[in-house]
Amino acid sequence: MEDEGRRLFLDFGFSFKGNKLFYEEYLRPRGGAGLLDPLAMELLPPLEGLYREELEIPGLWQRFHTSPLYRELDGVDAVLLSHAHLDHSGYIPFLREDIPVLATAVTAFIAKANQDSGKAGFDQQVCYFRPVNYDYPAGWRQLACLSDSKKEIQRRFCPADINPQDLGTEATRFWENGFWERTKGQGEFVCAPLSVYSDYNLKLRCFPVDHSILGACAWGIESQSGWIIYSGDLRLHGKRSHLTERFIEDAASLNPRALIIEGTNLHNESSFSHGNVSEHDVYQNGLKAVAGGDGLVIADFSPRDIDRLLTFLQIARDTSRKLAILPKDAYLLKTVRLLEPQIPDIAREDGIVIYQKTTANQYPDKWQRNIYEEYQDKIVLAEDVASAPEQFILCFSFFDLNELPSINPRPGSLYVYSSSEPHDEEQEIDFRRLHQWLKHFDFSSFGLPLETEQGWQILDAEKGLHASGHACGSDLIRMAKVIKPEILIPIHSEHPELYLPSLKGSGISVTLPVLGQTLEL
Repeated sequence: MEDEGRRLFLDFGFSFKGNKLFYEEYLRPRGGAGLLDPLAMELLPPLEGLYREELEIPGLWQRFHTSPLYRELDGVDAVLLSHAHLDHSGYIPFLREDIPVLATAVTAFIAKANQDSGKAGFDQQVCYFRPVNYDYPAGWRQLACLSDSKKEIQRRFCPADINPQDLGTEATRFWENGFWERTKGQGEFVCAPLSVYSDYNLKLRCFPVDHSILGACAWGIESQSGWIIYSGDLRLHGKRSHLTERFIEDAASLNPRALIIEGTNLHNESSFSHGNVSEHDVYQNGLKAVAGGDGLVIADFSPRDIDRLLTFLQIARDTSRKLAILPKDAYLLKTVRLLEPQIPDIAREDGIVIYQKTTANQYPDKWQRNIYEEYQDKIVLAEDVASAPEQFILCFSFFDLNELPSINPRPGSLYVYSSSEPHDEEQEIDFRRLHQWLKHFDFSSFGLPLETEQGWQILDAEKGLHASGHACGSDLIRMAKVIKPEILIPIHSEHPELYLPSLKGSGISVTLPVLGQTLEL
């Protein structure tokens, strides 16, 4: 978005769909090629001046000058980050480090927790990175990408919903050093309140909303044409639906010129005729499924969905079980608790234990070792689960099932699936493998999609175990009509055209974006 010489990006995310067109698990963009691969495969826009200079191989931009999308940018004021999912944040690592990222404090902390406890790939280096250079090592004829620093560079994150003095010493220390100095010298957490940006003729509003990850927000930007509202991802059926309702009310009061709105749950015309499952429904249906079993239970739900984790924690309490989370879950809970004290303290929560994987003693990362040390009286092993399976709910996904040979679960164990159906061929293959694992170990399942002639479907009696992170069609239309912008721009949707008939006669003009074309207000 550009206005009176100011430039903003509304998120800067990783395209899962675009990436899967060319890459898979063993065919990845070459880290040593810097910007070349994502630019050549049209996964990044060819905007010279936007990206980290040390990732530019010699002669890079001459190759893309003829691209219809090529443009030279001499400055970008900020990225307005709506939340910490990688499809909104995953290409921030390529950006110049002097471009500030404005987000809620929780979003910034979740992004850091994911990076601290995650892989070292580009899409994880959202908060800090180690610079590289290109040189000719002895005996080589071609350039190689080499690290030239042992110190990470901190990206400028500016929390939009908290004043600097309200962060607290412990939270500030975490940002600068990590819990155990894993990122020592990482850098200062720049706490510039939104009022600072008004000095640059850039008036912004940050609206907290409900989504399947904590810290999500929508944005308002005052332009010379009026207020522009960007919804990010949001819903009206989660535990924090009041946040989204307040956003709708506040956004409407601005009489916006335009509303840029998501449409993830728009699939066909029937998308407007049914609602979404609420998180309370998930609790009730999950409790019904777990209460009927007397063996091991595995709960499979989206990573980083703390609300879902807390739902299954309550189910564990109500069924006299322990919720066995993984070290990454523990790190995330420990992080978010710095800003939201109502999040359970693992050390004091009787219903939570931490599952240590069978191979975890083979050179675990420092953060993982420290999790085991700090919560050593909370650690459970495969043998503990095997000896008393009826006492546990394991927070496992498909990618954790290789622990089952060590656990050797008894026949009749239960796999509770609390996530979305497969969306592409690659996920369908994983689902077939998942069914083979469960069949091999004689698991029953609840809420797990089955492959039928009509596609992957959940049995009617087992529906209601997943609350989507996105508003349903009828909620999106209500949202648009209450906010009542002059222009509605649908994005983040496979079928943005579905907004057209639903808003006909509403006085709202729907403009569909086209790749490479400018929308001028």
